[in-house]
Amino acid sequence: MEFFNQIRSILTVGLILFFVAESAIIQISEAEAKKWLNKYNVDAEKYFFEATEADWNYNTNLTDYNLAISVSLFSNDLANFTETKAKEANKFAWKNFTDELLKREFSKITDIGPASLSDKDFQRMSTLNSDMTKIYSTAKVCNKPNDSSGKCYPLDPDLSGVIAKSNDLDELTWAWKGWRDASGKLMPDMYEEFVSLLNKAAKINGYEDNGDYWRSWYESPTFRKDCEDLWLEIKPFYEQLHAYVRRKLQQKYPKLSFPKDGHIPAHLLGNMWAQAWNNIEYMVRPAPDLPSMDITDELVKQNYTALKIFQLSDQFFKSLGLIPMPEPFWQKSMIVKPADRDVVCHASAWDFYNRKDFRIKQCTTVNMGWFMTTHHEMGHIEYYLQYKEQPINFRSGANPGFHEAIADIASLSVATPEYLKSVGLLPNFVDNPSGDLNFLMNQALSKVAFLPFGYMIDQWRWDVFSGQTPRSQYNSKWWQNRCKYQGIYPPVKRSEFDFDAGSKFHVPNNTPYIRYFVAHIIQYQFQEALCKAAGNTRPLHRCNVAGSKEAGKKLSELMTSGASIPWPKVLQKLTGTDKMSAKPLMAYFKPLIDWLKKENQGQKVGWDEKCPPGSL
Repeated sequence: MEFFNQIRSILTVGLILFFVAESAIIQISEAEAKKWLNKYNVDAEKYFFEATEADWNYNTNLTDYNLAISVSLFSNDLANFTETKAKEANKFAWKNFTDELLKREFSKITDIGPASLSDKDFQRMSTLNSDMTKIYSTAKVCNKPNDSSGKCYPLDPDLSGVIAKSNDLDELTWAWKGWRDASGKLMPDMYEEFVSLLNKAAKINGYEDNGDYWRSWYESPTFRKDCEDLWLEIKPFYEQLHAYVRRKLQQKYPKLSFPKDGHIPAHLLGNMWAQAWNNIEYMVRPAPDLPSMDITDELVKQNYTALKIFQLSDQFFKSLGLIPMPEPFWQKSMIVKPADRDVVCHASAWDFYNRKDFRIKQCTTVNMGWFMTTHHEMGHIEYYLQYKEQPINFRSGANPGFHEAIADIASLSVATPEYLKSVGLLPNFVDNPSGDLNFLMNQALSKVAFLPFGYMIDQWRWDVFSGQTPRSQYNSKWWQNRCKYQGIYPPVKRSEFDFDAGSKFHVPNNTPYIRYFVAHIIQYQFQEALCKAAGNTRPLHRCNVAGSKEAGKKLSELMTSGASIPWPKVLQKLTGTDKMSAKPLMAYFKPLIDWLKKENQGQKVGWDEKCPPGSL
């Protein structure tokens, strides 16, 4: 027995020495890894800046010359750098690191996405991406009804303006169909090849397909189910809003035959993609005798310019004690559409990765929609400013939805009557329950109407990536999703010769979209927590956090960590829960929900999931 005890003691000491030695090796490896990271981050800033600058130059001046430079820098420089550094990082046993933050940074460096493709494939993918974006950004529609000028019209501000303002059904149909003919219809073969390259890269990196890769960013094995559960929780509210709006549109267009299965024609909702319905607010306002919440006329009356809107937005963030826009922002941003060249007008915020250069690109016109968009994009910039000192691979949102939610935080406050009155843009608001309903309806037309659209785009795209939706079904599956989730249908017959997904910027530009759905849920969780910090005593929908340094401090704490901490922990720290929840959203809109249920009593609520016969 003594012999076995001695052997056991020797083995125990041996194991201890082994683990001590292994631990020492790991510590040495971690020390070397930190030295390697310091140089990596310095070099990465240079490569990311140069590639982003080239991409900016192309987006703000759509020439073949700028395209060639942009593709070259992404393909030959940034992609090669990313791939080389991933290989170097994998020489470290980083999965065994004891420093969790260090391990997290290495995991992001080694997850290189499309950069894993061969130079030839990556360049082809970049060219396809740029070509589709150029088609989208330069598309124009001619032969406007009752217009003999021969003029052709771009999306912004012309076609978007027709959809937003016109009540002429022929004109609405012309703009709706014409935009899709001039943009998406030219892309499906390119998109099919593009998808094959995205999937090839995803499989090289160990994912089933590109959808699997995109979902990995949310660090949750149940993410898809979580989103579905959130949608099902919100769906009854959306159905009530849909039913009320449908009835008002039927009254507005009595000669137009609405299908009996309950769908709404997609060109009647005031937006080219029917993703937000606030442009038809005047038709559906609960208290039509009270003033509108639309401040467009007041902005024009007070001689607002794009610059003045941006300056007011900057003032909102400064009132929270957050970081003012730096001087390069004002010098280098593109805030109006240039008259002398084609540009990508789709609004976007840009981080140039050198910790001092941040810009916005948008073709601002003076109206409420762009007023809200400006605050949204400035919210992105504020997030960039807050985490700019993080290592480069942590300079992003805690998850992609966080960035969009933070960007929308400003809109929840600046849309309130309290804020708009405080800056002189809503002088005639009547503060009573009917005025409250008008405000909530305006918010619902923007926020709640968007939710099924934000949900369905990546449902469609994930099925394309997985092969469940082949090229021959791109358009039919697109409309099956829109009919099912949004309860809308195309105003003219569609076929597989069309590619209506390509008429939405984020598809040809390859921007994942489920982030916007996530953002539209969690922004209300954020707002609830910020309002509590600000000492708000009003209902959640009337909370304006402008001027609250306490709310600003909470918001700054959330933003500063970037992607260095898993998002559930960031959410837990701010809100007290690590789960996404629709409860704050439902609480925000409760007065409107109750009112809609009463208004819709005895009326058809909902729609058939299948598209109306003859539409496809």
